[in-house]
Amino acid sequence: MPAFSCPVLERCLRLHIDTAAADGIVLQLPVNDADALYNLYDRAIVLLERALWNSGLSQPLLDDYHALFVELEAHIMAAGDDFRHRFVVVVPVADRPQQLGACLQSLIGMLQAFQYGRGAAMLSESLSVVIADDSREQAHIAENRLIATATEQQGLPVTYFGLQEQQALLASITQDERQALRNVIGEAAVEAFYHKGASVMRNITSLLLHRMAQQDEDLLFLFVDSDEQFHACTDPSRKVFTTNYFYHIDRIFRQGNVQVLTGKVVGDPPVSPAVMAATLLDDAVCFLEELAALDATATCSFHGCSAATVDAAYHDMAGLFGFTPSDKPFRFQCGLAGMHNHAACLAGFAGRLNGFFDGEHPTRMTAYRHTDVEAGVSAARTVYTGNYVLSAAALQYFIPFAGLGLRMAGPVLGRLLQSGIGEAFVAANLPFSHTRTLRQSGSAEFRTGIDRSSALVDLSGEFERQFFGDVMLFTVIELVAEAYPVVMPDAARVSDVVRATQSRLREAYAANQSRLLQRLVALEALLESPDCWWSVVAEFADTRALLEQFIASLHANFDLQANAFRLLDDEMHCNERHRAIVEALLAYQADRESWCRLLA
Repeated sequence: MPAFSCPVLERCLRLHIDTAAADGIVLQLPVNDADALYNLYDRAIVLLERALWNSGLSQPLLDDYHALFVELEAHIMAAGDDFRHRFVVVVPVADRPQQLGACLQSLIGMLQAFQYGRGAAMLSESLSVVIADDSREQAHIAENRLIATATEQQGLPVTYFGLQEQQALLASITQDERQALRNVIGEAAVEAFYHKGASVMRNITSLLLHRMAQQDEDLLFLFVDSDEQFHACTDPSRKVFTTNYFYHIDRIFRQGNVQVLTGKVVGDPPVSPAVMAATLLDDAVCFLEELAALDATATCSFHGCSAATVDAAYHDMAGLFGFTPSDKPFRFQCGLAGMHNHAACLAGFAGRLNGFFDGEHPTRMTAYRHTDVEAGVSAARTVYTGNYVLSAAALQYFIPFAGLGLRMAGPVLGRLLQSGIGEAFVAANLPFSHTRTLRQSGSAEFRTGIDRSSALVDLSGEFERQFFGDVMLFTVIELVAEAYPVVMPDAARVSDVVRATQSRLREAYAANQSRLLQRLVALEALLESPDCWWSVVAEFADTRALLEQFIASLHANFDLQANAFRLLDDEMHCNERHRAIVEALLAYQADRESWCRLLA
C-alpha cells in the first residue's frame, strides 16, 4: 500500500507548532498504515487546538485547523471503514422557533467546517437530528416543522417528534404502564399536551431514542437545548467553529467504559435569575459608583475588562454547591461598538437589564478556557441537561422526579448516576455557547415560570421551582451518602431529611434576600443622587426609566412580602411540596423498575 499523502498535516505542524512533539510527528511521516495515520492526526489535533486558542483564534490558524479535519475525513472516507459512533442530536424545544433555527444552523455550520461524517452529502450515515417539540402555539409548531424540512434539505436527516407523534408513541403503552410511570412521563391531558416541562419532555423522547437504539446499539444520543449553539466562542461579533464536538465525543466513548458524558455551557449562565440577582446588584452598584466619578461625555472606558472565569461566579449561593464565592464585584464589559461615551455605555447597560429576567447576567458571562479535551476527562457529579450524551445502555436512566416540575433536575440526576455507574459517568471541556435571549428583542421567545403579562416581571413560578429543586437536590445528596436508592430508607427518615433540608435552605435564601435588598437600596440611592450626572440631566430620562423599571421588578420579586417568598412561607403549600417530594423519593426504585420493564 502506498504511503498516505498528508500535505495539510505537514503544513500545520511546520507552520503553527514549533515543538519537539510536532517534530516527532513529522519524523513518523509518511506512513502506509491507516491506524498509525489516524494516531498522528489525533496527536497533531491536540497541539493545533492549543496553538489556536493561544493565538486568540487567528484566522489563518483556524482555517488550517478546519482543513486538517477535512483531510482526516478524506482519509477515513477513502478507507471505506468509518469506525466511529453514529450520533442522534436531540433538541427539545417549546415555542422557540428562532432559537431552534439558530441552533440547527450552527450544527450544520460546524459539520461543514469540519466535514465530520465524510462530508455534507453523506451525513445521513453518521448523524441525524430529533426535534422534540413541546410547543403550545400553532404558529410556532408550523415554524418548527418548516425548520425540520429546511434542515433536511441541507443534508441532515431530521425526525420531527411533535405532540401528535408523542401521543401516538404513548398510545402504544398500556394504561397500567403509563400510570406506573406517571412520575417519569407525567400525566398531561390530551387537550393540554404541551409545555409538559423539560424533564418530562426528555423522558418521553427517550422512549423514541430507545426504539432507535434497538436498530443500532452503537448510537450516541446528544441532548442540546434550543438556546445553545455549536461553538465555544463567546464574542457575539465572531461566531467561529472552534470545536469538533463529535470527533472528541466519539473518542471519549471509544477509549473508556463511558455511558454518560456531560459538558457545560459558556456565555449566559445555566441557572435561574431567581438565584443570581444579588451578584448582579453587587456589580451594578460598583458600576454606577465608578460611572458617577466619570464625565458622561468622555469616551467609554468600560472595554477590555477581564471576563468572569470563576466557577459559578454568577450564583448568589455558590458556596452551597462547593464553589468559592467571588469576594469582589465584576466590572461591567461594555458591548457597544464604535466611538461612544459613558452616557451611551450606561444606556446600553440599562437596556440589557430586561434580559436578566430571562436568564442573562450582564456582568458575569462564562468565558471559555481551553484545556486538552480528552486529557481533562474526569469523574462527574452533575448533568448539564442542555449538554449531555447517553449511550444506548444509559437510556435506562431517565430524568428523575420529572412529574414534580422542579429545577435542578440535572444535578439530581448526576448524583444518582454518580452513585449508580461511578466512573462510567464523566465530564469533559466541551461547552456549547449559551444565549438566553434574542438580540433584536433582548428577551427570550419563551421561558416557563416567567410572567411578563404586567409591567413588572413576576419570577415567582420559577423561583418556587428553584427553591424546591434545591431542596430535592440536597436531600438526594444526603440520602445517597446513606446508600440511597440501593438501600431505601423508610418514609420517616426521608421526611425528616426533606424537612431539615428545607429549613436549612430557607435560612440560606433569607440571608441572600437580606444581602440583595441592601444592595438594592444602595443602587436606588445612586440612581436618585443629585450628585450623579444621570439624575440631573433631562436627556438621560429614558435610561433612568429602564433602571427604575428593573429596580421595581426586583422589589416585586425579592421584597419581604413578594409572592415568591410568601409561597416559601405558606404552610399549606410547603406541606404539599414536602409530601410530593417524599412520595417521589420513596417511589424512585419502583419508577426505575417500571421504566426498565418498559424498555425491555
